Amino acid sequence: MFQPAYPIRTARLTLRPVTLDDLDDVYAYQSRPDVVRWMLGTGPRTREQSRASVVAMTGEDALRAEGDCLTLAAVTDTGVIGTVELVWRSRLDRTAELGYVFHPDHGGRGLATEAATALLDWGFDEFGLHRIYARCHGRNDASARLMARLGMRQEAHLVESYLFRGEWADQLVFAVLAREWRSRAGR
Repeated sequence: MFQPAYPIRTARLTLRPVTLDDLDDVYAYQSRPDVVRWMLGTGPRTREQSRASVVAMTGEDALRAEGDCLTLAAVTDTGVIGTVELVWRSRLDRTAELGYVFHPDHGGRGLATEAATALLDWGFDEFGLHRIYARCHGRNDASARLMARLGMRQEAHLVESYLFRGEWADQLVFAVLAREWRSRAGR
């Protein structure tokens, strides 16, 4: 089993496992159309759907086997403002996928970048990953900019590669290798 030493602290955030007490904060952003706009297979969530989501996330506190997801709440003094996650995609290839969701009221201050950076640090330095990638809808400019700010390179622009709300959609794929991450961080 692999898990960070909780909590992970950054300059402005605490990253920790999601708890049932986080429901109100998580519902506050999961219920917003602008937050779920680019998410596959979901619309704004009801409170009960958010409760089910929070219950699922409470079990995502460690990586035990390929396919597991580690989901951490990004917390400020105002509460949970979003989540960051790593999905363990391959033990052999030492690869994981990064994901994130943040409340737009906290945008524009680098908090999502700060949270994702801390999780990438853990993934490379503690978990021993070789490569971390992330994907987004081809028109999700905010997500693509975040991946670029993290130092991830765009590896692919997959044209009409999946059905999104009944229409063919493009997908962008970004990635960073451990050696690139360490050299960027000056390690």
